[in-house]
Amino acid sequence: MLTQDQITHFNTQGYVVEPNLIPKGMLGRVRMEYAQPLNTLYANWFAKALVKTQPDHLDFWGKLQHTYEAGCDYSQPLDILLPGDQILANTPFQFGRAVFDMLRAKPLLDVIKRLIGPELTRNPIQHVRFKPPVGELAFDELRPHIGATDWRQVRAVALEDADIPDMVTCWIAITEATIDKECLHVQPKTADQTIQPHCTRTQTDIAVGYIKEMGAIPLLVSAVSAVLFHSLTPHASLNNNTERLRWSFDIRFNKTGQPTGHCYCPEFISRSRAHPQTEIHDWQVWKTMWENIRSHWANAPHTDIHHGSSDVPNYA
Repeated sequence: MLTQDQITHFNTQGYVVEPNLIPKGMLGRVRMEYAQPLNTLYANWFAKALVKTQPDHLDFWGKLQHTYEAGCDYSQPLDILLPGDQILANTPFQFGRAVFDMLRAKPLLDVIKRLIGPELTRNPIQHVRFKPPVGELAFDELRPHIGATDWRQVRAVALEDADIPDMVTCWIAITEATIDKECLHVQPKTADQTIQPHCTRTQTDIAVGYIKEMGAIPLLVSAVSAVLFHSLTPHASLNNNTERLRWSFDIRFNKTGQPTGHCYCPEFISRSRAHPQTEIHDWQVWKTMWENIRSHWANAPHTDIHHGSSDVPNYA
């Protein structure tokens, strides 16, 4: 549970680190849940000769590593968000009971409640990230969430309706995040913090020259710990300089009734003191909501998912 000093730090500096936020038994179930789809993916790629090493010779991490080296895409099939570009009727994603339970874990919701109140909606902006060691990255790697992440603000990578104060990003470490292993860095939020000019780089990031990196604070966390930060807090992560992948989840909460910034994707109420009957407790309901949205948007024209475009003043 957050202390008053931690809450004050979040409100003034824009971030706080909370250790041991996810029960370790729950973490084990998440790992097992991800092993199953990866085994299926790898077996299919091996059958097509896209990867060369036999599946039974590799563990979970080895399969991820060989998959990346072979140029096969594990990012979207293992993610918990539909892509921002074209969506097809069979676009894969990974939704399961263990992840749903983790996103609704009581310690997590208790912490978020201390920051924005008892009416909590799970924002649909959510990702799982498996980041390979920098030495394994292809020289022309440009995909976001694979290598280093440039400076950005959450509020700038959602639609304008999410310009609200009551949104919290929760970055959950499944493996530890150290200086070498691409931990998050933040710039403390100022009292008059605004959205910095963003532009399209590897993804939508703060334009060059608007961040003084010497003031960056590295946030070292152990597995099952979390970094919570305000939607205006500038943050980034460096390359993974270890020999193992780094695994994390990036999720968000907002106060129920406020816009999510991703109005075309399904939100759900995680906790409600006023209307507890509106809470969703069944992971299959969550999954079906996303399957229905995938069907709705399959082969539809592209929909903007960010705060603006290159022809508006906020973008450089």
